[in-house]
Amino acid sequence: QVYSLNKGQLEVVLDTEKQHAFKCGTFGASSLEERHFATGDYEGRMAIWNLEHPDLPIYSVKAHTSMLNAIDGCGGLGVGYGAPEIATGGRDGAVKIWDPRQKDEPVASLEPKDAETARDCWSVAFGNSFNNEERCVVAGYDNGDVKMYDLRTNQIQWETNVKNGICSIDFDRKDIQMNKLVCTTLESQFKLFDLRTYHPKEGFEHLTEKAHKSTVWVTKHLPQNREVFMTGGGNGSINLYKYSYPAQRVIKDPEGMEKGVVGTVELLNSRTFSTQPINSFDWSTEKEGLCVFGSYDQSVRVGIVTKLNKV
Repeated sequence: QVYSLNKGQLEVVLDTEKQHAFKCGTFGASSLEERHFATGDYEGRMAIWNLEHPDLPIYSVKAHTSMLNAIDGCGGLGVGYGAPEIATGGRDGAVKIWDPRQKDEPVASLEPKDAETARDCWSVAFGNSFNNEERCVVAGYDNGDVKMYDLRTNQIQWETNVKNGICSIDFDRKDIQMNKLVCTTLESQFKLFDLRTYHPKEGFEHLTEKAHKSTVWVTKHLPQNREVFMTGGGNGSINLYKYSYPAQRVIKDPEGMEKGVVGTVELLNSRTFSTQPINSFDWSTEKEGLCVFGSYDQSVRVGIVTKLNKV
């Protein structure tokens, strides 16, 4: 279903049904003019739809052997440099990068060595797309693995384990040099990584925050202010956080190696909207504070966060 917001009311402008249920979707690789919507479904198929003519997809590929869990786009909507690309993560443990201009074959495929021991990939996110060459994708898995793939060198740049399944992952900005990354997990917590300084032994510095008293399903940074982000929880609430940088972002360890310093997060506001988990959330790129979120109570809600210019 596609909705239009008209004088404070949601109106259905398109209602169409397809053969397989959809699991995820993104506009991230679409141009502002076209607004093509990329979706992943329960059969592992990735498709791109023109929402004005939704009868048949304009691009369709069997991306994964089983359910397609996560999708993200980059290079569209005037955000990020380089070619429009779509990242997909599946239950088969694979992460694949697709170029909508190239049929059937992914431009990069990061697959587990052994299909039997493969872990579910639950979340993917593009980042570091600050020029036409650089771009990376971060994937989060059901066992708590976080892996960062450098798409320029086609290598794993960094990996760690956060000990809990990763429900959502989000860079504070896609189109700048890597700055911060938030991973939300099972067991009511999220981790925020400072990505500016990498230490050879300790990796990226991070902080851990308890939230929602249940699974933290989703996180999204405010497009107009990268230090502000929202999380959606299993208790039906959304939390608004603000990150504050430390006085010094880099220090030297005893061996003279540069090491990052992580800042602090402050809970600005919290509000419960449902008895069911808030499992999807997005901000408006044009009107600061306007947001939309979905819940397992079968509801779509549109909200507004005010006074964001004062934080």
